[in-house]
Amino acid sequence: MKLWILIIFAVATLLRVALHLVHYRSAKNPVPENVADVYDTETYLRWQRYFGEGGRLAMIETLVSSAIMALLLIFDVHAVFASWFGQNPVATAVGVVLCQIVVEWVCSIPFNYISTMKIEEKYGFNRSTLGTFIKDEILGFFMSGIVSLLIVLVLCGSHLWLGNWMILLFAGVMCVFVVVMNLIFPLLSRLQNKFTPLPDGALRDKLTALLTGHGYTVKAIEVMDGSRRSSKSNAFFSGFGKQKRIVLYDTLLESMDEDEICAVFAHELGHGLHHDIPKLLLMNCGNMVLIALLAWGAISLPALYPAFGFDGVNYGFAFLILGSVGMPLISQLYGMLINAVSRSAEYKADAQAVEEGYGESLVSGLKKLSRENFSHLSPSKLVVVLEYSHPPVSARVEAIEARMDKKA
Repeated sequence: MKLWILIIFAVATLLRVALHLVHYRSAKNPVPENVADVYDTETYLRWQRYFGEGGRLAMIETLVSSAIMALLLIFDVHAVFASWFGQNPVATAVGVVLCQIVVEWVCSIPFNYISTMKIEEKYGFNRSTLGTFIKDEILGFFMSGIVSLLIVLVLCGSHLWLGNWMILLFAGVMCVFVVVMNLIFPLLSRLQNKFTPLPDGALRDKLTALLTGHGYTVKAIEVMDGSRRSSKSNAFFSGFGKQKRIVLYDTLLESMDEDEICAVFAHELGHGLHHDIPKLLLMNCGNMVLIALLAWGAISLPALYPAFGFDGVNYGFAFLILGSVGMPLISQLYGMLINAVSRSAEYKADAQAVEEGYGESLVSGLKKLSRENFSHLSPSKLVVVLEYSHPPVSARVEAIEARMDKKA
């Protein structure tokens, strides 16, 4: 059993590295004509260096983290750590999870530091201070730790209470968890960023007119201080029901003219009009059902645990195997479906901006975003299908221009 788990883990790791390599090599792909004006020659060469450094770091991180995980599995480290917590199944499950999240966090810090404080700094994107970086790392550790422990406690409690019927309760709780996280995301994001209402003025009047023209309301139009951490720009739609918000980065307001901002806003409004967040939320609930099935399968393998040094079923180790061995292979297929739906939603949201009369401004705005965010203009089609939640900018520009021609 142990050998098979290690083989599956190795295959999953090699697939991730292979995907990194395909993405890394795509930097040499020719740039599509419709976005050839995004970078000048000097900037494009600078982008290639930036992309190359980030790609190499990602591959090294994958190999290092996977090697450390393999060593933990080979030498039964999780079982040794769990033994320090006694015999109670809940306590030993917590012990395994604590061991894993601490190791993962410690291993990730050097890579996050190099990415943020070295590479992003070198190319002029980072605005985080060392203090902000440390605060973000500590907050991220506690947030991921709390979430992981809660999931394991639910897994443990539901199986001890219901046996094999736990799959129903666990799937239901995981779906509720996804919904709750979407509801409280605006609150959690306020732990790291400052949000202020968009000031009154001509821009706010234009954006409000876009909303009222469709009888659509949001709780707030807000500006987020993204410039505290990065010079990169973005905008996003969050929440549903009475908690709907449209958020614009302060860097976006600084870099775009009013029509381009209205175009980006109309795109985000399109997501709201098309109910994209509830749709993707429903699909994520389907992913939670898949996780529940895999969790039940891991718990139902009695030979798994003695092979790694445990006396019996350990719910923390089941969660660990689920996340590091089962999900990387199986969820990739389901992730492809979610990403395909997400990319389709982006095209429809772009079309909404065209219908509002902001097609040309959206094209220029997307090009500005690509330039400022150092976006990949010609990624591998394989990587797009497997991992991209947004279409490449060239495909979006092509669709927008086709929509404008049709409308004309």
